[in-house]
Amino acid sequence: MGVRKRNAANALKEARKTQYFAKLNNVPTSPRKMRLVADMIRGMEVNKALGVLRFSTKEASNRVEKLLRSAIANWEQKTGEKAENGNLYVSMIYVDSARMLKRLRTAPQGRGYRIRKRSNHVTLFVDSKVNNNENQD
Repeated sequence: MGVRKRNAANALKEARKTQYFAKLNNVPTSPRKMRLVADMIRGMEVNKALGVLRFSTKEASNRVEKLLRSAIANWEQKTGEKAENGNLYVSMIYVDSARMLKRLRTAPQGRGYRIRKRSNHVTLFVDSKVNNNENQD
């Protein structure tokens, strides 16, 4: 590894120490359906987001709720504080496309239709409102 790449990797590693996130890979749900759930909680306060996800009828909301709880636990472990203070919110959430399983479904007259079983990666960042106010001053 060259010096430039090593310096960039070290800078990225240092930046990650101040970010609190959780990542979920290869979720067997289409990215389009998962983005609907991600859009519901983006920028929301954590306790309110957990309530929205708990009572949502979408199947993907169960996985995002578990991921949000994991991100909260990561924040608590890194900072040593409790999340019940109410100053924690979902700062960023994004859904990327993952591997696609390609299958064949039989069709009339000896043909086969291709079925694409999509999956996705979800990354969720949480941050405290107090921390952001200190950085802006």
